[in-house]
Amino acid sequence: ANFTLIFTIASLPPLEFKGVRPMLVISRVIVGKLMKAGNAEYTNPSEIASTIPVFPLTGALLLPGGQMPLNIFEPRYLQMIDDAIKNDKLIGMIQPDLKNSSEDGASPKLSNIGCVGRLTAFQESGDGRYLISLAGICRFKLVEELMVNTLYRQCLIEPMACDLEKDNSMSDVDREAVLAAFRNYLDANSMDADWETIRKTDNETLITALCMMSPYDPIEKQALLEAPDLKARADTLIAISEMHLARDDSDNHGRLQ
Repeated sequence: ANFTLIFTIASLPPLEFKGVRPMLVISRVIVGKLMKAGNAEYTNPSEIASTIPVFPLTGALLLPGGQMPLNIFEPRYLQMIDDAIKNDKLIGMIQPDLKNSSEDGASPKLSNIGCVGRLTAFQESGDGRYLISLAGICRFKLVEELMVNTLYRQCLIEPMACDLEKDNSMSDVDREAVLAAFRNYLDANSMDADWETIRKTDNETLITALCMMSPYDPIEKQALLEAPDLKARADTLIAISEMHLARDDSDNHGRLQ
């Protein structure tokens, strides 16, 4: 069964809640077998449209099996959500190309890999915004961007079939190393976690949620997205976490000298 982790970070005002540490709360909800997103279930790449609207957003990481809340307010993306609701509810989350900048005045180029999400929650805010949630289905390779008349961008994509298959690397994940890196990150940032829930959480759910909530740079998040399997993603997460912690320790040591 797949699960969805919901992370809530409550940053309490230090003056009003002196001595109280922010807590990271993890809850999990069983969402069914295979790759299920809302009321839809996906087992084959042919079930995913080859042309989808895309939402370029730097630093945003959606992974298969993950949940991403979004606050939509730009007219082009409001139109995108309206059109997605009328059709198959699919939207591609993708980062702008982090290595090649666009020409002056042109839309930013896109990365080669993104993730298809299904619109599973929708709410009107009352002030013109949409509050939505996307459920990650599978990654996709960008084939080409299309010339369209819509305000938002659309692309021809190739869904990555491997994300709709069983990941045999799950049992090879070094869970203790992942948890150690996570614990060190929480300690460094004065945060707590619901460890009882974490202990009950399977490797795939845990790693997906930790990667998506990570505060790392866009290039590092892209590396997490492009990792070929769960073990590689876990190893990448550990390496990035240890690198950041080492850099923070070095910075703190330098300030003390």
